[in-house]
Amino acid sequence: MKKIRLGVNIDHVATVRNARGEKYPSPLKAALLAEKYGANSVTIHLREDRRHIREEDLRSIKSRLKIPLNLEIAATKEMLKIALKHKPPFICIVPEKRKEITTEGGLNLNFNKLFLKKIIYKLKKNKSRVSLFIEPNEKDIRKAKLLNVDCIEIHTGKFCNLVNDNKNFKNELDKIKKSVALANKIGLEVHAGHGLTYASAKILSKTIGIKEFNIGHFLIGESIFVGLASCIKQFKRIIK
Repeated sequence: MKKIRLGVNIDHVATVRNARGEKYPSPLKAALLAEKYGANSVTIHLREDRRHIREEDLRSIKSRLKIPLNLEIAATKEMLKIALKHKPPFICIVPEKRKEITTEGGLNLNFNKLFLKKIIYKLKKNKSRVSLFIEPNEKDIRKAKLLNVDCIEIHTGKFCNLVNDNKNFKNELDKIKKSVALANKIGLEVHAGHGLTYASAKILSKTIGIKEFNIGHFLIGESIFVGLASCIKQFKRIIK
């Protein structure tokens, strides 16, 4: 059985940098250290408002990283142009609202479907692996398959919030398990991400069929106290 991959999202290294308008801490340094300490890929989200990652970060990280770079983008003409130019090996299309603090849910696959299909086709033709960030439900998984993506990333935010608040998460976990099983059955690789901590990742890692966990905010935050190496190694132990 193949090991579950760990993708490390370094967006919030850039958030800290941008808070003071300085050149540090460096997202490039964070990406290279994540690689050194055992990450299987590095994720960055280039938002339309550039609130953390900037295009120069994408350029420098892509040129130096030896493990795959996973670029998260909204389904817009601007982001398509940037993605086609830089050719990251992995791309995840995510929803984006200007006023949200963080991504609030999965993509609405009924909105502008023809444009989304066109973006996916162009990105795949450009040799990028394409994923869609979606809610754990049967309809969206079947729609994702029809859009001809390589994989899906299940939005785990609701589940993680319930775990964090010590509330009953069984129903939400069951939704995720059923979604993973269906996606695998119809030939979609499954990833999971959003809001994951040590506790929620440990619970979710027991779900057979998830190939990749993408973890950012908690991992970067916890690294302030224990260091990036220790935090990555702990997540690797949890999801193995």
